[in-house]
Amino acid sequence: MNFDIQHIRSQFPILNREVNGNPLIYMDNAATSQKPKMVLDAIENYYEKFNANVHRGIHTISQEATVMMENAREKVRNFINAKHAHEIIFTKGTTEGINLVAHVLREVLKPGDEIITTEIEHHSNIVPWQMLCERTGAKLKYIPLDENGRLQVEKLDELLTEKTKLVTVNQISNALGVINPIEEIIAKAHQAGAWVLIDGAQSIPHTKVDVQELDADFFIFSGHKMYAPTGTGILYGKEEILNKLPPFHGGGEMIKEVWMDHSTYAGLPFKFEAGTPHIEGNIVFETAIDFINEIGIENIHQHENHLVEYTTEKLSELEEVIIYGKTLPRSGAVSFNLNLQGVHPSDVGMILDKKGIAVRTGHHCAQPIMRHFGIPGTVRVSFAVFNTKVEIDQMIAGVKLAIKMLG
Repeated sequence: MNFDIQHIRSQFPILNREVNGNPLIYMDNAATSQKPKMVLDAIENYYEKFNANVHRGIHTISQEATVMMENAREKVRNFINAKHAHEIIFTKGTTEGINLVAHVLREVLKPGDEIITTEIEHHSNIVPWQMLCERTGAKLKYIPLDENGRLQVEKLDELLTEKTKLVTVNQISNALGVINPIEEIIAKAHQAGAWVLIDGAQSIPHTKVDVQELDADFFIFSGHKMYAPTGTGILYGKEEILNKLPPFHGGGEMIKEVWMDHSTYAGLPFKFEAGTPHIEGNIVFETAIDFINEIGIENIHQHENHLVEYTTEKLSELEEVIIYGKTLPRSGAVSFNLNLQGVHPSDVGMILDKKGIAVRTGHHCAQPIMRHFGIPGTVRVSFAVFNTKVEIDQMIAGVKLAIKMLG
């Protein structure tokens, strides 16, 4: 594998800073990734040379900005192997993408219809469906977890009925890093006649995604977890399904004609993109994908899997540490706690922070998982392409210090 980690690290200016007198070790990438220099330069380049509204201007820089944003849409299409560029909807992130689908399904669902999600979801893939069910009279059902944090997919057969309209699940858990068997879930759901929505927020930075091969009806992810700016995201939906659904927001860009007593709507993708978009962020999405493609998503996947395996191995040597989902396939993150009386995950996080090590502590917007394990939260270390085994060794040293201080 041609993988020059020092060259990769040199592209992230923030890694040069210190935190609490120590070099920054950033292991909170599941929350948001750091940005490489080429992405930062692309942001500056847009505002210095191409700042104009898109799709609406006859003047040169408006047309240039429009071409740049549509080129980015095509880059995303190719990255996930969607069939058509108009199946790519720009959003503010995974949360908005899921809420968009939940909102427009209000026009489709009837009382008694059913939606199936799981106990391993981020709140953004639970709460919108609860709200939708409250408003439509539909019923929300859950695929449960076993004692190890594995989805009990075998129970999906009994959950699926002729009333099931949608099954929604994350590809990789943000809280545990566990990889879910979405191919099996998609096949079972389609056999029952239901649509499937995949939350790909935690998978898209770490592994190759082919939406046509997956046959997902919706695949949603954020840009800021894959080296693009915050406030960016993608909703992929199959053309035939998106055409059946009503608009999300009303306003400029999403219309065909507006009369005093009615309006007609634009075609895809603009039907779902009302108002001025996050132009700079959408354009720079292309640069973030270029960064990933230059390294190679397979190389990134292999490197990060080594980091997960190494972290698990080192943490397993500490008898005071409990690792969640330890025996399951995982990617991108390791979630653990200290089995010490009265010790909270945040206690560990604060000690690590004093050493310049940024991790995430708490329930990770996944409270049902934490209740399942009977814990308030976990310490989560999550990786990106720039992380190293040396950083993991320093994190392990910090955990050992926490054990000594808190034990």
